[in-house]
Amino acid sequence: MKIENLKPFLDSKFRLYNQHSFIENDPICIPHLFSKKQDIEIMGFFAAIFAWGQRITIINKCKDLIERMDKSPHDFVLHHSTKDLKRLLNFKHRTFNDTDLLYFISFFKYWYSKNDSLEDAFLMNMKSNSVTIETGLNGFKELFFSLNDVPQRTLKHVSSPNQNSACKRINMYLRWMVRCDNNGVDFGLWKKIKPSQLFIPLDVHVQRVALKLNLLEREKSDWKAVIELTKNLRKFDSNDPVKYDFALFGLGIEEKF
Repeated sequence: MKIENLKPFLDSKFRLYNQHSFIENDPICIPHLFSKKQDIEIMGFFAAIFAWGQRITIINKCKDLIERMDKSPHDFVLHHSTKDLKRLLNFKHRTFNDTDLLYFISFFKYWYSKNDSLEDAFLMNMKSNSVTIETGLNGFKELFFSLNDVPQRTLKHVSSPNQNSACKRINMYLRWMVRCDNNGVDFGLWKKIKPSQLFIPLDVHVQRVALKLNLLEREKSDWKAVIELTKNLRKFDSNDPVKYDFALFGLGIEEKF
């Protein structure tokens, strides 16, 4: 497809897939079960971290976790007892197990005991003139694993650009929390981070479609590929480049492009 035709094409696909009907079968349906900001943040984070494999399995595992936390994630992380934590034992989703879960709960208790929102955890390494969220992603991983009792095995569940990781799940989570429009899929809860600072969540479907459309040359799924693709998408919308995640993902999943 010619480059001059690519923006109208992607814009049309963005409008097609950025619809409320998208929510039901996507992991973003999990934070949509809640209205309290902190519940949305916490379960959105878990849904994004679990976003590996079949979407229905991811959704069911999240619902299992919600039940174990008495359907009140924020209240649970702040006020759980040792007995309450026992209900989390034997939880497992792919390589994420109860050891990892208990550390995540420990971090959230630490963070929400002192802070109102998880957004500030992504801002600690950023400067006021930061063009992108890259340093924020690196700082978040350092902060998230800063508690004394972090299990070594748990480190693999949160990525950062410093590892040259594509950071697909964290970038997807940030899209959910930061992007804001009238369609009601993404939440737009966070106002300190701008949509223009975000990076594309690069999964196999997005990457395949981007390569076919010549939006991406790098075939390795890593941070360099994320930078390349996001840079090209900024040419179509510099204020909201990751809105095209809907177009690329929809083309890959729904249309097998």
